[in-house]
Amino acid sequence: LTFPLLSVTFLVSFGSSMLYGYNLAVVNSPAAHIKAFYNATWSQRYGHGLASGSLTLLYSLTVSIFAVGGLVGSLLVGVLVERYGRKGTLSRSALLVLLAGGFMSFSRELGSPEMVIIGRSITGLHSGRCCRAVHGPFLMALLRGFLGLVPTIFICLGVFFAQVLGLPELLGEDRFWPLFLSVVVIPTSLQLLLLHCFPESPRYLLIERNDVCRATEALHRFLGTPDVQDVIEEMKEEQRSLSSVEMVSVWQLLRDRSVRWQTVSVVVVNAGMQLSGIDAIWFYTNTIFENAGIPVSEIPYTTVGTGAIEVVAGLIGCFTIEKLGRRPLIITGFCTMGICSAGITVSLLVQTDLPWMRYVSVVCVVGIIAGFCMGPAGVPFLMTAELFTQSHRPAAYVVGGSLNWFCNFTIGFIFPFLQMSAGAFCYLVFCGVCLLVALYVYIIIPETKNKTFMEISHIFT
Repeated sequence: LTFPLLSVTFLVSFGSSMLYGYNLAVVNSPAAHIKAFYNATWSQRYGHGLASGSLTLLYSLTVSIFAVGGLVGSLLVGVLVERYGRKGTLSRSALLVLLAGGFMSFSRELGSPEMVIIGRSITGLHSGRCCRAVHGPFLMALLRGFLGLVPTIFICLGVFFAQVLGLPELLGEDRFWPLFLSVVVIPTSLQLLLLHCFPESPRYLLIERNDVCRATEALHRFLGTPDVQDVIEEMKEEQRSLSSVEMVSVWQLLRDRSVRWQTVSVVVVNAGMQLSGIDAIWFYTNTIFENAGIPVSEIPYTTVGTGAIEVVAGLIGCFTIEKLGRRPLIITGFCTMGICSAGITVSLLVQTDLPWMRYVSVVCVVGIIAGFCMGPAGVPFLMTAELFTQSHRPAAYVVGGSLNWFCNFTIGFIFPFLQMSAGAFCYLVFCGVCLLVALYVYIIIPETKNKTFMEISHIFT
C-alpha cells in the first residue's frame, strides 16, 4: 500500500462516502426548526398552518427524498462511467452538490420548502452516483477486505460530523439550519480540486479504454515503482477474459437457476441492512431519545456520543474482517441489533415505573449503531462481489444497490407514522428483521474469505 494509493482512496471516500453519511444524519438535529419553517411558510401562503399529519408527511418526504435521488443516481452511473470515466463521473457529480447546497442555503430567504426537498434529492443523486463509482476502481485487490470497508469508516465519520455540527454551540440554532444542510459543498469543493492531482483508474484506462500508456503512467503514480509490467499483464489477461464473457442483465440474473441462492442472499442481506432500523436511528435519533425521556438539553450531546462509538465500531470491523471473516461479523452485527431493538421496546414500556430505564434506551441505540458498523454496514457490498463471477457481478450490484436505496426511502418515510401508530412496539419490527437475516446468513451463506467463486458456488450447490 503506497501513499498515493491510500491518498486517492481516502480522497474519494472523503468526498462521497462521508457526504453520504453526513446527509443521512444532517436532518436529525434541525428537524424541529425545519418543521417550524414549513409551518410558517404554509401560513404565509394560505393563511393557516399545516395539520400535524400533513407536517409529518412533508418532513418525512424531505428526509426520504434523498434515497429517491440515490436510486436514480445508482442506475445512471454505468452510463456516466462509460462516457466520462471514474474520475470524470466523480468530478461531474461534485458539481451537483454545489447546486444542491445553493438550493438549501437560500431556501429560507426565498421562503421555499420546495428548495429544501429539491436540494436533498440532488444530494441523493450525487451519493447514488459516487457510492457506485467508488467501489473497486480506485481500490486495489490487495487487502480487499480492509480497503473495502474504508468507505464504511467515512460514512460513520460523516454521521459523526453531522452530529457535532448540530450541537447548539455550533450550527444547531434555528438561524443556522440552512447553512447546516449546505455544509456539504466544502468537502465536495476540496475533492473537486484535489482529484485533478491524481490520474484516472488504471483498470478503467486499460480494460475499458485500452490505453496502455496512460494506464502504465497511472500505475507508476499509484504503486510508486517503475516496474509495473506484471500488473499490466494481469490487467490484459482480465481484459481478454472479459471480452469473451457476455454480461448478464438483471432479468437474466433473476432467472438464472445456477446462481439463485446467491441472488436470494444478495436480496436478503441488502434489504435487511436497511430494514434493520439503522436508518431510523440516523434520521430520527433526537426524536427517539426524546420519546425515551432523555432531557432535551442532554439529547445533542448524547447523540454525539453515539456517533463517536459508531466510528470506533467501524474501525474495529475494518481491522478485524480479514482475521474473523465475513460471516461472524455480519451474524454478530445483526444479532446485536435485534437484541438492542427489543431492548428499546422493553425500556420504553417500563420507564414510567423505572426512570433509569431511559438510559438503557441510549445503551441500546449505541448497541444498534455499533453492531451495524462492525458488520452489516460494509460486508454486504463485499459479499455481493464475492458471490458472483464477473459476468453476473454488475447485475448483482444493480439489484443490491436498488434494494438499498428503496428500503432506505421506505424506512425514512414510514418510520414517523410507524412510531405514532405502534409506539414502543415499532422497534420489534426491526428486531424481527435483524434476527431473521442473521438466521438466514447462519444457515445459507458460506464464508467467502479466501475462497474462489467455484468453491463458493459448490458450497451453495
